Amino acid sequence: MNVPNILTLSRLGLAGVLMALLSMQRPYAYSAAMIVFIIGGITDFLDGYIARTQQLTSAFGKLMDPLTDKVLVCAAFVSFVEIQIQRGSQSMSLVPAWIVVIIISREFLVTGLRLLAATRGNVISAGKWGKHKTVWQIVAIVALLMGMAVRHDLLHSADPKFLANYDFAFSYIAQAMALAVALITVASGVLYFVQHRDLISGGRA
Repeated sequence: MNVPNILTLSRLGLAGVLMALLSMQRPYAYSAAMIVFIIGGITDFLDGYIARTQQLTSAFGKLMDPLTDKVLVCAAFVSFVEIQIQRGSQSMSLVPAWIVVIIISREFLVTGLRLLAATRGNVISAGKWGKHKTVWQIVAIVALLMGMAVRHDLLHSADPKFLANYDFAFSYIAQAMALAVALITVASGVLYFVQHRDLISGGRA
């Protein structure tokens, strides 16, 4: 197994570490989770860069690279559902469950399309819009983790009124970002199916 593929598979382990950290009620757990996720994003860049520059591109890498991206991203979003934030007297999930269901459903459907292509001897690698979707998902997750890290690791002893205002603003920012990512995710998924509609109709894309 070459270096790009090892980097690709490392994201599976990072996803487990990320979920463990986000489930902890420990000081600096959010900061550590943010670092772990950023490392995952760096491996995503490095495996593609090394594969291209050293001519190590493989069918395994083309298939597994987007899959491990999905695992890491979905691990973060699923964990966000369990994290509660405050908006005044109301407690809510950092990211609503219905948005996470939409994101994961898109990933399953596109994965199914890739598997269908594989049964017909084709490999569907990540397209332009799929890569844009991944970038925006990563940006949103890092921003949400940073917001939680600032709130719980840096401002935990701040003035209660300031914290209440922070929580109120952050709750709207978090849900707006999650909604925007969901829209981009759905749009990129629709484009995949439009571009590879021959597969669904029985032809060879």
